[in-house]
Amino acid sequence: MYEPIRAKSVHTMGPDGDFPHRTREEELELQLAGHLAALLAVTDELRGLAPSAELDEASAELAAAVTRLRGGRAPVRAGVAAAIHEPHLAALHQRAHALAGRALVVAASRADTSAAILAARRMEAHAEALTPAAV
Repeated sequence: MYEPIRAKSVHTMGPDGDFPHRTREEELELQLAGHLAALLAVTDELRGLAPSAELDEASAELAAAVTRLRGGRAPVRAGVAAAIHEPHLAALHQRAHALAGRALVVAASRADTSAAILAARRMEAHAEALTPAAV
């Protein structure tokens, strides 16, 4: 009635050696490094638009954290061409706050205290920058 199956199903998993596997810890480390690198890029953009000593210090701390998580490889840094306007600053602070929140969640799940403290401080700083008196 039915023709016998002559080939393996396309749904059959191949041998485990076909692709590299990472541990959960390695995946979390990569995620955290990515979130902190993205936060560093936004921080650098904010530094270009509204320079401040606090942003300079945060940028240095973020770069050190990313370098530590990437095994000594320094993050790529880019400058900002020109300042735009005030609402753009608010959008950057919102994006930085969200990125710091993501970094905080990943840092907490991998029990990286220094990265969690750094992310929490950045969240507070960007939340403060978004308050009506500061903007």
